[in-house]
Amino acid sequence: MATGSYTFVIVAQGDTPVYGAEFLAAAKKDGQDTSHLNQLIIHAALDMVDDAVWTSNNMYLKTVDKFNELLISAYVTPGHARMMVLHDVRNEDGIRSFLHDVHELYVKVLLNPFHSAGAPIRSDTFDARVRALAKKYLT
Repeated sequence: MATGSYTFVIVAQGDTPVYGAEFLAAAKKDGQDTSHLNQLIIHAALDMVDDAVWTSNNMYLKTVDKFNELLISAYVTPGHARMMVLHDVRNEDGIRSFLHDVHELYVKVLLNPFHSAGAPIRSDTFDARVRALAKKYLT
């Protein structure tokens, strides 16, 4: 399993970010804050994801864009929520498994009658489960 740095976001239909998390490798925690740059790179790749949706029948779109040494992998739900991972190492199987399992968690959030679709996900339980999946599949 490849150890690297990962930035994960869920962008709902209408380009509304609803969740985000960073999973940094221990060696990458050197005091440089690149989270704003990472968010910019991911959001710049939204058009690439929208284009890739039309060329694939799969929900997992693999690597849809590249910025320098950083790769962007995407997963699109049937409701057109885009789950995107910015990463610096190739870990195709781990990312696919991570995104599939996060999709299941996301569906459970949407089934909650107290959650509005497109609203930010502020659940500590959801965050903890996503981080557990990242630890299992990405690091």
